[in-house]
Amino acid sequence: MRRWLPHPLMAGFLLLVWLLLQRSLAPGSWLLGGALALGLAWAFGKLQPPRARLRRAWLLLPLALRVVHDIVRSNLAVARVVLGPRRHARAGFVAIPLELADPYGLALLACIVTSTPGTIWVDHDPARGVLLIHVLDLVDEASWVETIKRRYERPLLEVFQ
Repeated sequence: MRRWLPHPLMAGFLLLVWLLLQRSLAPGSWLLGGALALGLAWAFGKLQPPRARLRRAWLLLPLALRVVHDIVRSNLAVARVVLGPRRHARAGFVAIPLELADPYGLALLACIVTSTPGTIWVDHDPARGVLLIHVLDLVDEASWVETIKRRYERPLLEVFQ
């Protein structure tokens, strides 16, 4: 079973998500969802991703709370920019030198940056270790570099490297 379907839990989770998204328990939903879940789990098994090495996994909880707080705060800031009297933002790009090199840490950092309203991950140059983000209302580039490094990169370094 393991060789034919290397990730049975993933297949089950994908099927569950499919059924929830379809909001139907009809046989057709089960068949199509099952086929997609099995196919995607099999394809993921062929990718053979490297195993994540978590040094201090417990640090992910305070990081998650910080991210939720920052998302709420950023939503309010973006609303002020969009709905406020000045209605024009000083958008720009910020290059951030990173020490983080772990692929899972970088993926999590990409999720954090992109899920925070007003910022988006644009590019990462692994050879130079530089992250490029776009900021909706760029006032101080240095504060963005310091914020990303202190609030997100430092905890991710402690977790993954």
